[in-house]
Amino acid sequence: MELNLLTFIYLVASVTFIVGLKMLSHPDSARNGNRVAAFGMTLAILGTIFLYEKERARLGNYQWIFGGILIGTIVGTLAAKRVKMTAMPEMVSLFNGMGGACAALISLVEFDHLVHLDPGFLLIIVLGLIIGSVSFAGSIIAWGKLNGSIKDFSFKGQHIFNILLLGVIVALATYLIVLLPSNAAFIFYTLFFLSLLYGIFFVLPIGGADMPVVISLLNSFTGVAAACGGFLYDNKVMLTGGILVGAAGTLLTILMCRAMNRSLTNVLIGSFGGGGKTNATAGTAAGIHKEISLSDTAVLMSYATKVYIVPGYGLAVAQAQHACHELEKLLESKGVDVKYAIHPVAGRMPGHMNVLLAEADVPYEKLLEMEQANDEFPTTDVVLILGANDVVNPAAKSDTSSPIYGMPILDVELAKHVIVNKRSMKPGYAGIENELFFRAKTSMLFGDAKKVLQDLVAEIKNL
Repeated sequence: MELNLLTFIYLVASVTFIVGLKMLSHPDSARNGNRVAAFGMTLAILGTIFLYEKERARLGNYQWIFGGILIGTIVGTLAAKRVKMTAMPEMVSLFNGMGGACAALISLVEFDHLVHLDPGFLLIIVLGLIIGSVSFAGSIIAWGKLNGSIKDFSFKGQHIFNILLLGVIVALATYLIVLLPSNAAFIFYTLFFLSLLYGIFFVLPIGGADMPVVISLLNSFTGVAAACGGFLYDNKVMLTGGILVGAAGTLLTILMCRAMNRSLTNVLIGSFGGGGKTNATAGTAAGIHKEISLSDTAVLMSYATKVYIVPGYGLAVAQAQHACHELEKLLESKGVDVKYAIHPVAGRMPGHMNVLLAEADVPYEKLLEMEQANDEFPTTDVVLILGANDVVNPAAKSDTSSPIYGMPILDVELAKHVIVNKRSMKPGYAGIENELFFRAKTSMLFGDAKKVLQDLVAEIKNL
């Protein structure tokens, strides 16, 4: 009876994962989608703790189990409540790394129990160890790079070193699984160490502008590692959850690569952004930038028919999403059509700008994807760029020597007027100059995004 009840609970939990994932596809239902999936996970955890039996024995150790759950709940809740939107990408990366670590720990714990059983079980254990360790180490490096504590690092021949290291890992894993030598434990822990090392060197050389793709890829790794744990324990809900995460992460990685017009191989070996040298002469070659005052900006936007706002990481850093929404509502009260142009890789993680604006209650229908926005720019009066850089850089279309050449961008230069808000003329995250800033239709509005927007709102109100 209890086994049947547990199976039913796992079935319900699996359905909630699928439904929750579907609900995440739209901002209006995303919050409830998280709640539905969390309810299913809670149900599965409690069902496993109280109903799972092996050889007529219950789990036991309830004080350790619930102690761990309590500590994790407190830490997770506090971290989620205190994190700033600008730090959300590194938190996502850190939490993803914890998932990989869990999968690796399962393999480490179960190795002694299952090493003498069917080679199929050993294969699952080794796969969980390797993939989980790579995901953990890579995610920690990504977390450090996103918060600025770890710099891009590469050396001559690093990609060859990485390939050779991966080859050694695969060879040792094959040797362990097929022959099961007497020194199996030594080889197993060597695999653990080498997998951690590979995870570190796998992410270290990847440029900052590619970090959203890397985070998505590592997320898929964690899902696959969790699925290995599901196979290992014959746990249907763990298997379902791992497969969903792995599949979703893989699809998102592919979509983001397409958005950047780059192959995954190119992302992994291209080292685009973050470590490149700034073209110091680009500003001289392109011309001299011109500035615009707040009052002129207020007049220009107030009497426009159509205005597009392009949010970027600078908006997130300044925590200016609410001020931006206030500007949008003020302009609309004056009869101006205001929408947002969202580039797929704007920010530091997939969907960063969408989440940021949703926090400020910006209606989802006002967020236009790149293809839609590009069709609208020729009939747009004013484009206001808030902290975005590389995603509006025309070099992606015209400069074959640029590292971002071929990446689809927002064609903001097609609008009648382009106003760029930045703190300074420093290059963006990819480390390259933006020739858009020196074009005839572009004006620079320097300052912190939040203060600039608040002052702009005050100017418009005084017109």
